Amino acid sequence: MWMRGGTSKGGFFLAGDLPNDPHERDAFLLSIMGSPDLRQIDGMGGADPLTSKVAIVQKSSRAGIDVDYLFLQVAVDRQTVSDAQNCGNLLAGVGPFAIERGLVSAHKRQTRIAIFMENTGQSAVATVQTHDDHVTYRGDARIDGVPGTSAAIPLEFQNTAGSTCGALLPTSNQVDIIDGVDATLIDNGMPCVVIRASDMGISGTETREELDANMNLRKKLESIRLQAGPMMSLGDVSDKTVPKMSMVSAAMSGGCISTRTFIPRRCHASIGVLGALSVATACLLPNSPAHALANIPDGSTKTLSIGHPIGETTIVVKTNDEGHVKSAAILRTARKLFDGVIFAS
Repeated sequence: MWMRGGTSKGGFFLAGDLPNDPHERDAFLLSIMGSPDLRQIDGMGGADPLTSKVAIVQKSSRAGIDVDYLFLQVAVDRQTVSDAQNCGNLLAGVGPFAIERGLVSAHKRQTRIAIFMENTGQSAVATVQTHDDHVTYRGDARIDGVPGTSAAIPLEFQNTAGSTCGALLPTSNQVDIIDGVDATLIDNGMPCVVIRASDMGISGTETREELDANMNLRKKLESIRLQAGPMMSLGDVSDKTVPKMSMVSAAMSGGCISTRTFIPRRCHASIGVLGALSVATACLLPNSPAHALANIPDGSTKTLSIGHPIGETTIVVKTNDEGHVKSAAILRTARKLFDGVIFAS
């Protein structure tokens, strides 16, 4: 089944329908996406990392969990398939897919589905709008980066700190200096390196196309990323999709902060769900380069608007008495695009 989840889209498979051997599975996925090829002309990929994604779903045997979800990023121009990260956007499609495939029974109005994310051992709860035993995709929820409206799918996260790196701050520092640049190395659901846009010689308001064409910027970002990898307990990241590189600047229209994020070598059209959570958390750290640029509301429940090239992503965080993030929620939408048979080359 091909689905849009949030601002991404990709293939959703039942685990039992794919080869058990990871090498055979990955070869099949590369074939159906048409990778490696910048146009992905001989496959279903959309010539962009955001549309070359796969979700593998199965009924869970874990207590309190409905389904297990493995995310795989199929490279566009490389012959690689990575499980080194989660995808919070495709996560929005996992609940609807589980109902469509009969893994979860739908309720009359809403169906809450507990999802275990195999990539990092986290869990999330998706609330899917349903009518009798069917998913309701139509609704009035709107998210930046997707035209029109759809049914709302709130996603609730807990215990996201250190999901991949083992700690919220893998170096134990709120700020490290790499190549003379202040950087917050953080993992609150997605390993990210958060740096000031101005320190990279940009304003932070450039378009995605302008930044992709800035070869000097890309070289600087990759140098910092390769050094940050081992510091974040990620090892050699030259062939990995993490950490993400997020350059921050002051919000333009009353939000919390503005971002331009590389994932990792191309500028993201928006920002990933868990990447936005990691950036939002960095904004709350007093020594982070993001903090002085951010507008932070008072109170233990904070609504933080994270700006990106095509709009904003709103994160709602709940903090404890020490100001640390306890839980976070985000509103996403999803849509079933087609259901059928796909052929490998």
